[in-house]
Amino acid sequence: MSERAWSFSDSMAAAVEKAGSPVELTRDLGVGQFTKVPDEITNWIEEQRSWRETVAFADQSYHMTDHYVEGPDALELYSDVAVNNFDNTEPGKAKQLVVANPNGKHIGDAIWFHLDDETFLSVGSRPAHNWLQYQIETGEYDVTGEIQGRPVATGDDPNNFRFQVQGPEAIDVMKEVADDPLPDLGFFNFDSISIEGHEVHLLRHGMAGEAGFEFWGPYDISDEIKEIVMDAGEEYGIEHLGAESYQTPNAILGWIPLVVPAIFDEGMEEYLEWLDVGDGLLSIGGSYESDDITDYYFTPIELGYGHIIDFDHDFIGKEALEAEIDDPARQKVTLVWDPEDVVDVFASLFREGETYQFMDFPHPRSAACPYDTVLKNGEQVGVSTDKSYIYNERDFISLAVIDTEYSEPGTEVSLIWGDPEDNDNKRVERHTQKEITATVANAPYSEDKR
Repeated sequence: MSERAWSFSDSMAAAVEKAGSPVELTRDLGVGQFTKVPDEITNWIEEQRSWRETVAFADQSYHMTDHYVEGPDALELYSDVAVNNFDNTEPGKAKQLVVANPNGKHIGDAIWFHLDDETFLSVGSRPAHNWLQYQIETGEYDVTGEIQGRPVATGDDPNNFRFQVQGPEAIDVMKEVADDPLPDLGFFNFDSISIEGHEVHLLRHGMAGEAGFEFWGPYDISDEIKEIVMDAGEEYGIEHLGAESYQTPNAILGWIPLVVPAIFDEGMEEYLEWLDVGDGLLSIGGSYESDDITDYYFTPIELGYGHIIDFDHDFIGKEALEAEIDDPARQKVTLVWDPEDVVDVFASLFREGETYQFMDFPHPRSAACPYDTVLKNGEQVGVSTDKSYIYNERDFISLAVIDTEYSEPGTEVSLIWGDPEDNDNKRVERHTQKEITATVANAPYSEDKR
């Protein structure tokens, strides 16, 4: 393995120059610690079953960044930068915030909350927040912005705890813990409730297609609130999700949590000088390889966000997305992996000779941004990304972006499992790659009961 030429104190621009290219910078770095929550609380199968059969509790307090924005020009900022419509927003509304670069390529997304008249919060991965903060610091907006990094990475306590309850019994559990009747909330609306005299915010939400809530409040009461909810949920069969099972519903929902942010394009040089590499680096792994970082980019439309793009306002990337919206070249789909091929990955461990890359259930990945090559008749037609085994479906599935002509459900394709055999990723053992048959299905994969 070659010695790393760059350091985490560099700007992104300096790190790219020292590494030689964006791909050389980001390839084979492995995966950092996801959260402080243990991988399993009971076991991942029972934890997965809970969101379908009873109720699941998830602790989201440690793995996301928070971006606080306040000021009279805040909505103008969001409208200029994000693809969303902000015309009729008011306190108590939430939405999925999506931002793109000037060429219409996806940078990132987050869940956005309208807290008060001029006060806003977005919660999610770092790329979208970095881009917004850059606009604040280099633009002429009368706003302030502050990013709280991932607590698991910084070692700091979160500002807030953030919990979810999901599943058929989720509403009954929240009725049990609330001091007063629950507010009648529409999807992605939130309000304040009281739990044992503590005020918390309650968002009508859902994961894995099941009904549920997300709620948050001051971190210093997190242990007390968690105990109250878990005690109330005991009679309903509540399960606390570990880090592994928590990450798996994304594949069912059709949401790709991390992709390579489109920040290395021409015209982004000043942003890369502004951005610290330690705040903006996401690793690339998987079987797909290209020396051109732009081959790893997606557009918001390809990722399934076309329905939230509002073309009645000017925003960064509008012209490119307007040209794409009616005839996208690629589409997001679910790939259902052939079970016999998946079993053969494990079977190789019991045979003489080369073995295939170990598939760590239920959520295997060798990098923050996993990219696997998807083939049709031996030709590449797309890339597969986040993947999981789902016990409730008895399927191993992944989310992929593939050429539109092959996106019809039922279409048979194949994908290459295993990082390149000459990789430098310390998390990946010596192995040989395997071609796995897969069938195209809809994304989201399961019925939406939210």
